[in-house]
Amino acid sequence: MPSMRDIKEKIASTKQMRKITKAMQMVAAAKLNRAQSVAQDYAAYADKLHEVVASIASTMSKGASSKHPMLAARPVKKTAYLVITESRGLAGAYDSTVLKYVQNLIREKHQSKDEYTIIVTGKVGLNFFTKRGYPVAFSKADVPDVLTFDDILGFAKQAVSLFNKKEIDELHLVYNHFVNAISQTLVDKQLLPLTNLEHAPAQKVSYVYEPDEDEVLTDLLPLYAQGQIYGALLDAKAAEQAARMTAMRSASDNASDIIDHLSLSYNRARQAAITQEITEIVGGAAALE
Repeated sequence: MPSMRDIKEKIASTKQMRKITKAMQMVAAAKLNRAQSVAQDYAAYADKLHEVVASIASTMSKGASSKHPMLAARPVKKTAYLVITESRGLAGAYDSTVLKYVQNLIREKHQSKDEYTIIVTGKVGLNFFTKRGYPVAFSKADVPDVLTFDDILGFAKQAVSLFNKKEIDELHLVYNHFVNAISQTLVDKQLLPLTNLEHAPAQKVSYVYEPDEDEVLTDLLPLYAQGQIYGALLDAKAAEQAARMTAMRSASDNASDIIDHLSLSYNRARQAAITQEITEIVGGAAALE
């Protein structure tokens, strides 16, 4: 049985750990507020961009003799999975949910490594895939908490260029979608080809394009795809901070439970020691009579 000194030291170290987890919870909460605000603001822009791109794509699909390459589906010989994870850990099951899903998906859909490739953000995902021998086309290990479009522009261009160069035939985004501060959902979204544009509902706004729709679409589609990657990273960053805040709150609660249990053990040990001392005194007094 641990001594009272050992229990007292354990209580002190657990209290110190609780201070750290509470501080990390507060930091994650502050970062969550900022990440959520940025993600929501960008979502409004992304929705409008989707409306414009869908308007052009639907018009061209009716009158044009050929589709833009990014809109045209082709036989799938190779699939790329852009997997969004984080780098610092301490976020509960945030990463394991995504990584296990991708691992099971690859096992079910692909027979060899020639049929797929991985694009990954975050050190956790990069280490997971490289250690297990998965083919990783390229990666971005560190994604800043305050993310700008310029931070990921080169990465997003590289991902989109794989499809344009026909090195892959489809590109999927796999990440955790932010629902609220205590909930995230897994998203597996096909980004390329952009098959969700041509069947968009008719828009009430009529757009005038300069120089013409074909040239505008040629420039706009890569930007739209890159923006979708940026939006997914913003969404995943908000989900990451929410997961970390929840994990640190759970850690703080568990530390409090441990402190209560140790305090009870300490009081019992102290009571037993006092009882033992009283017994020895009484026994000594009786022996002198």
